[in-house]
Amino acid sequence: MTTPGDSIPPWTMAVVDPQRMKTMAAILRDPYQVHWDREATTAMGLEGKVINQGPLNLSYIANMLMAWQGEESVRRLTVSFGRPVLDGDHVTAHGTVTSVDMVGDERHASCDVWLERDGETVVTGTAVVVVGP
Repeated sequence: MTTPGDSIPPWTMAVVDPQRMKTMAAILRDPYQVHWDREATTAMGLEGKVINQGPLNLSYIANMLMAWQGEESVRRLTVSFGRPVLDGDHVTAHGTVTSVDMVGDERHASCDVWLERDGETVVTGTAVVVVGP
């Protein structure tokens, strides 16, 4: 049974792939060069590493929640983006249950969620997830 204080099993992206960023930029029709042009990020002082899109960072947290309670369990996910995630980074999504309430006939867990890169929190947020009995 899920209770406040429970940790959500972490979900890891071992290496953030720059090819996925380029693909996502094409899908989103995102012309912002920092997601695919190493020269643009070199000029910004990022040593030629490209910046991961926010939706990809959000997806790592969503993957953690769905791996924990199932693909249709997420009812709300709100995040704030802090530091950029760069190609080649190793990131891990984490979460903690803050409360559990009945909503209609569903048990909802409210959670604090975050994404870390080498111990540094780069994305923070909250989620509401349907949990089992």
